[in-house]
Amino acid sequence: MDYVHAMIVWPEYKKLTLEDKIDLLYEHGTFIMAIRYYSYKINLYLIGNFYVEVFVRHKNTIIEKIIPLDMKHTRMKFYSDQIMLPCDMF
Repeated sequence: MDYVHAMIVWPEYKKLTLEDKIDLLYEHGTFIMAIRYYSYKINLYLIGNFYVEVFVRHKNTIIEKIIPLDMKHTRMKFYSDQIMLPCDMF
């Protein structure tokens, strides 16, 4: 893939296959932190100008989905206990 990570926006990113999302994320994303949430380890990444949550199933270490960070979700409590996320990015 030939993306400039600073130029990628969520509408373009969400159209990619899961494999391409993973490739782009590992090549150009910045790992922020990880939390445990039910049967998942969720890795938070910054890519371009948006955050994504990467859901990794504990048992088989497979990425099941990548979604944009939802600032209104109850998971934000887990993140905000550990780091300060800029609100102006959303």
